[in-house]
Amino acid sequence: QVQLVESGGGSVQAGGSLRLSCVASGRSFSNYIMGWFRQGPGKEREIVAKVSWSGGSTITADSVKGRFTISRDNGRSTVDLQMNSLKFEDTAVYYCAASGRSALISSRDVDYWGQGTQVTVSS
Repeated sequence: QVQLVESGGGSVQAGGSLRLSCVASGRSFSNYIMGWFRQGPGKEREIVAKVSWSGGSTITADSVKGRFTISRDNGRSTVDLQMNSLKFEDTAVYYCAASGRSALISSRDVDYWGQGTQVTVSS
């Protein structure tokens, strides 16, 4: 069992920055691919970024590429999402996610979810 707790959400004006953090407790953190998902109003939950077990490989969605950066610290069992140049359309609830599978492609691959943190971007 893995427990995930997010922090760092809030309200910001367009063009601003926020940093989301997720701390994990429970089973070995380094055994999981970690990711951040988001779900905007009336939209499906979508993957934003993911990072490999060691942190050596990261992938971000096209919609946030060049603006968002995911990183992890296995020693502290944390995964962060640095969000820069925020846009109105980034407004969503952001979820930390852990996958114990060989790949993290969509929500179906997630074994554990955080409770979510709201990010609101005003234009």
